[in-house]
Amino acid sequence: MSNTIVKSKAWAFVTQVFNLPMALLRRMITNLLNRVMMMSSLPPPKMDSQVDCKKRKMVVGLGNPGMTGSRHSVGMAVLTTLAERLGAPDGWRSDRKVSGEVVVTQLQDVQLVLLRPKLLMNVNGVSVAKAASRYLIQPEHILLIHDELDKPLGKFGIKHGGSARGHNGVRSCVDCLQTDVMPRLRIGIGRPSDKTPIDRYVLGRFSKEEQNVLDSVIKQSLDVLLDYLTDSRSQTSPAEGRRAAQKKKARTLSPPQNSSEEQTQS
Repeated sequence: MSNTIVKSKAWAFVTQVFNLPMALLRRMITNLLNRVMMMSSLPPPKMDSQVDCKKRKMVVGLGNPGMTGSRHSVGMAVLTTLAERLGAPDGWRSDRKVSGEVVVTQLQDVQLVLLRPKLLMNVNGVSVAKAASRYLIQPEHILLIHDELDKPLGKFGIKHGGSARGHNGVRSCVDCLQTDVMPRLRIGIGRPSDKTPIDRYVLGRFSKEEQNVLDSVIKQSLDVLLDYLTDSRSQTSPAEGRRAAQKKKARTLSPPQNSSEEQTQS
């Protein structure tokens, strides 16, 4: 094959790539980053042999490291408050083998691994997959906490697996764990009321009034989350997660005192 033909085909490929919609191009680049980062060897298992693996669960706060207080890092804020609620506010330890900060604590008869990834949101899944391997935790026992544009500020809900619904952090977790069964605590942040771009909006900080609402929501959502983590009946199976993805339906979990599907803070 002549150099002219090779150059022509290479140029055609480059042209085709740059003609792709920006969202698709970004998705391709993110997938490539996930794969490259996952190619590094997974950390060896680190676990207490006395603990039944079925009694070990992981809770992950998705966000961007160094951007605490932003809407996109609300998952990390909830997780930090959870550690305080469990009496381990100073228990965070940096673990380079999982690219994140970890707390291992106890909730009744459940051993909880709390994870704050130290990777950017779009590749958070690499940290989650490494931690799952290191602590021998199955995907259905990994709960993700993240911001949700399609819920107004003041609402939250637990979704039992299914599609990422456009959330790049969740999508990275799905890609790296190769399943979508992970339950998620979705904290509503709402959409911008003006023409502010979504990227700028989610990286922005809450106003004082919004933070007051969020503080109350975090407290309520943790009450529900703690009940969920200790209730074996609320757990989903891999098959249920796949069905949720196919049907693209979300279910929410409410506290025992309230039969509504979502929690609202006025």
